[in-house]
Amino acid sequence: MIPMRDGVHLSAYLYFPAGEGKWPAVFEQRYADISGAGSKKGAADIARNGFVTALVNYRGSHESEGKWVGYRALAWGEQKDGYDICEWLATQPWSTGKIGTYGGSQAGFAQNFLAVTQPPHLVCQYMTDTGLSLFQEGYRIGGVTRPNRFKDLGKVARDPADSDALLREWDKHPDYDDYWKDEDCSLHFAQMNVPCFTLGSWYDFMCQGSTASFVGRQHHGGDQSRGSQQLLIGPWLHGGSKANKINEMVFPENATFGTLQHLTRWFAHYLKGEDNGVEKEPTVRYYVMGAAGEPGAPGNVWREAKDWPPAAESVSYYLRENGGLNTAAPGLTGSITSATGAGSITTNAVATPEDHYLSDPLHPMSIPGTGFPGAKDARPFEQQSEVKTWTTEPLTEPVEWTGEVTAELYVSSTAPDTDFIARVSDVYPDGRSMLLMDYPLRARYREGFDKEALLHPGQVAKLTWHLGQTSLVFNKGHRIRVTVASTGAPLYEPNNQTGGAQTLDWMKDAVPATNTIWHDIARPSRIIAPVIKAAK
Repeated sequence: MIPMRDGVHLSAYLYFPAGEGKWPAVFEQRYADISGAGSKKGAADIARNGFVTALVNYRGSHESEGKWVGYRALAWGEQKDGYDICEWLATQPWSTGKIGTYGGSQAGFAQNFLAVTQPPHLVCQYMTDTGLSLFQEGYRIGGVTRPNRFKDLGKVARDPADSDALLREWDKHPDYDDYWKDEDCSLHFAQMNVPCFTLGSWYDFMCQGSTASFVGRQHHGGDQSRGSQQLLIGPWLHGGSKANKINEMVFPENATFGTLQHLTRWFAHYLKGEDNGVEKEPTVRYYVMGAAGEPGAPGNVWREAKDWPPAAESVSYYLRENGGLNTAAPGLTGSITSATGAGSITTNAVATPEDHYLSDPLHPMSIPGTGFPGAKDARPFEQQSEVKTWTTEPLTEPVEWTGEVTAELYVSSTAPDTDFIARVSDVYPDGRSMLLMDYPLRARYREGFDKEALLHPGQVAKLTWHLGQTSLVFNKGHRIRVTVASTGAPLYEPNNQTGGAQTLDWMKDAVPATNTIWHDIARPSRIIAPVIKAAK
């Protein structure tokens, strides 16, 4: 039980190397259980490499004392639990005084919070699938609330009533205000001042947090942070092992990354002074995905870069009539072949400039589970009644996207507020629509997350938002697909569409709406992709 500055004690498991002596220490903070067999084995494996390894539960979770307040006790307020853990480990008789941190997701958030508080004995960090803003990558995504998902946190709280109180507190702050700024590490890069290795995953909506954390620390951090960061991104899911089999896709063996081996090399250099060259490795390494199961397909290689993202050409893929997707904007006629291999179309005399569908929060479309279902066939969602798709013709040559993908849609609704979920998938010749990314936007936040702007029923509004990051070569013969819907539960909890307050019980007044996606010459809905030109 590690003491905090206010007398509260946090529950921890410590693992020691064999023998006697002083060792550097590394620790992971999380609210998830730290007593499971997998957690114990992971910590023991690190300890065998010569580090005291500590797993510590957040304040108020499991056996840790105090009130459960989510992440708030980790930060730069009166309570600095990460700082106190770090300094306690550094001053134990078995410690050399050099401390590192590791872990992903919730433990990645914890490391960003910790770095801002600048504990004097923190030397380096190792983050996996991390986040920066609890408003954007936690309780909400694109302004879409997720109360049912976070009701489950009552299971980790020592007193479930604390979790209920926290959910009610979040209800009082629907917009990005000062409350959420207190849990946004992206505002404090200048205070982060240690080398960090960041490991990200393409099939993870939090890849945005991993890349933004790297860029912020690398360019805006303190003297020990700027120029001392490394980023590696591969074709994996959020958390878990970084192997070559990802859901329904199997990539070549080179897609596997040995996290334990690399993590211990990173710590051995920075905490023990070993000259193993890890700090001299490329600043950015990323896996360019290719078609899985297609021998000789371009891609499926590692590439190096000095920064993120690499230079690319922004190419628009327009939503067209009859479910077409093309780099030619609406209003053009004749046969057009795009320079990026997006196929050709021939427009007919009459084009349909919009697509309508029903958005009924009480009868939502289905996206099972609570985690992003990347690297799976998305057709079960695409074939549901109130889901729209736009697809290119088969590509005449391979097309590489590397970087951030954004959506720009012109929409209208019969409701004052509604959600839009946009997805991108790689359609294989056999028809499989393998999901690359998806991201929602609550329409009331189209002008910024710090204020609400309700729709005027029937009036067209322009929505622009981030969809995801990727590095992929769409192979010749494949097609690119964009999918749009307004519901996808339980992954995204529906909007009640009244424009009212976002609260735990807000679905009681839910109403259906008809939503429209416009794609004519005056309202050219599109996604914007970072296309890498093939070398001559």
